[in-house]
Amino acid sequence: MKDFSLSEEEVAEFSKNGYIGPFVLYDQAEMKQRWHKIRYELTDRSHAIYPDLDAYSGANNIANYDRHLDIDLLSEHICRQEIVDRVVSILGPDVLCWRTEFFPKHKGDEGTDWHQAATFANASGTPQILWPKDDMEKAGGLGGTLTIWTALTDSTLENGCLQLLPGTHKNMNYDEDKIMEYAPTKVNQMEKDGSRRGFFGYDYRELQIDSAFKPDESKAFPLVMKAGQFVIFWSTLMHASLPHTGSLRDTRVGYATRYVPTKVHVYPETEFVVEYGGTIPLEKYGAVLVAGENKFNYNKLVTSNTRGTPFVVK
Repeated sequence: MKDFSLSEEEVAEFSKNGYIGPFVLYDQAEMKQRWHKIRYELTDRSHAIYPDLDAYSGANNIANYDRHLDIDLLSEHICRQEIVDRVVSILGPDVLCWRTEFFPKHKGDEGTDWHQAATFANASGTPQILWPKDDMEKAGGLGGTLTIWTALTDSTLENGCLQLLPGTHKNMNYDEDKIMEYAPTKVNQMEKDGSRRGFFGYDYRELQIDSAFKPDESKAFPLVMKAGQFVIFWSTLMHASLPHTGSLRDTRVGYATRYVPTKVHVYPETEFVVEYGGTIPLEKYGAVLVAGENKFNYNKLVTSNTRGTPFVVK
C-alpha cells in the first residue's frame, strides 16, 4: 500500500506556514462523477443524523453538517489514505474526524471574511472542541483543528477561491469567548475596505481582540484549485475567500473535513449545535476514528454510517 505521509521537510513547511498543498485526491473525471452522485444523494435526508430544520430555527448550511455519517462516498472520503496519512504526520497516530461541512459559493455571493477558529465557540459561546490544557504545543498553543478543504468543483479567482495568509496560525486575533450576533439580513450586504466580505450572516469584526486590527492582505494569496484537489490548513490560520463574480453555472463547492487527535474533547457538555440561526441536536452524532486507537472515554464514536457501511480505519 502506498504511503502518503508528509516528509520531514513538508512537516516543517506546514509548521512554519500553517498550510500545505494542494494535493491531488481524485482526477477531474472521477471528481465530476463523484460530485454528481453526492449532489443527488444530499437531497435524500432519510438517513441524515440531523433533522430538516423546519422543526428547528434557521436553515442555512447547518442541516448538511456531517453528511459523511449517511452518504457512503463521503464516508469513504474522510478515510482516504491520501488524506489520513498526511493528517497523521501532523497530529500523531490516533485521529478523529469530528465534523464535515459543505461550502458552496454561487454567482453574486460575497467573499468570506478573514477569520480564525480555535474552539469554534464563536457562534454560541460554547466550545465545540477542547484540547487538554497541558498538550497545546502541537496546535501552536491555540488549539484548533486540521481542516482538509477539498475542491468538489474547480475553485478559481472568478468563482470565489480560498485566500490564505501564511504564518498567521500561531497568534489569535479573535476572542471566541465573545459571541457574534447572527443577522441574515447582512448576507451579501457587507462591504469592508472596498471589498464585499461577510461571514454567512455574522460580522467577524465583533470578535476582534484589537478593534483596529486589519489583516495584512499584501501577504495573502488566492488558492486556485482544480476539482479533486485538497489543501490542509490549521483552523487558526487566517483564511478567507473571494467573492463570486463568475457565471451562473460556475458554482464553487468546497468540502471541509476536520480532524483532531483522540485526546481532544469534542462537543464537551454540549447537546445542541447552535449556528447560523439553526439548532441541531447531537443525540445521533458520533466522531469517526480514522487512524490508530482511542484511549479516552469522553468522545462518542461511531464505527459505521447510518446506512450500515463501516468506516475503514487505518
